[in-house]
Amino acid sequence: MPDSRHGAAACRGESGHQMSVEELLRRTASGDEAAFAGVYDALGHAVMGLACRILRDAAQAEDVVQDVMIEVWRTADRYRPELGTAKAWVLTLAHRRAVDRVRAAQARTAREQRAGMLSADRCYDEVADTVERREEHRRVYHCLAGLGGLERVPLVLAYYQGMTYLEVAACLSTPPGTVKSRMRAGLQHLHSCLEAGS
Repeated sequence: MPDSRHGAAACRGESGHQMSVEELLRRTASGDEAAFAGVYDALGHAVMGLACRILRDAAQAEDVVQDVMIEVWRTADRYRPELGTAKAWVLTLAHRRAVDRVRAAQARTAREQRAGMLSADRCYDEVADTVERREEHRRVYHCLAGLGGLERVPLVLAYYQGMTYLEVAACLSTPPGTVKSRMRAGLQHLHSCLEAGS
């Protein structure tokens, strides 16, 4: 950080008159460290105030001040007096830096939220749900295998082939009422088996 004593001295030229920030910036562009200290003293508080208003965090605002002043030191030769005051130029740099920090923080938060949601979805959808479905299918298959053929076949035709009980009856050449009772009995046994296994 520049020494403010040098900055105060740099604000006065050889004739002792107070130099403008524009003049200090011009000298900074030629590598004059004392002039840079003068720029820092003249504009540091304004940069800090702007950064604090945008970031609402003093520590981050201080970081922005340091970043901006380093940028001023490195790029002072890019300042064009015809486009505006030195203060406006420096505050534009500060505004850009502070807004970039806000956007970076927002993007980071959004990425973390998306990652968290994807992770949660993955845990539920791809792992837990798959395991649960496989376990349920295994239990249903086991319980179906335990049924007698007269109960099992109508249920398989109805639930896995999508047939109505009338279509099942026609397929098995069995009266609809008989098929209906076998399916009802099969479902009761299946339910009891699944309940016992849960």
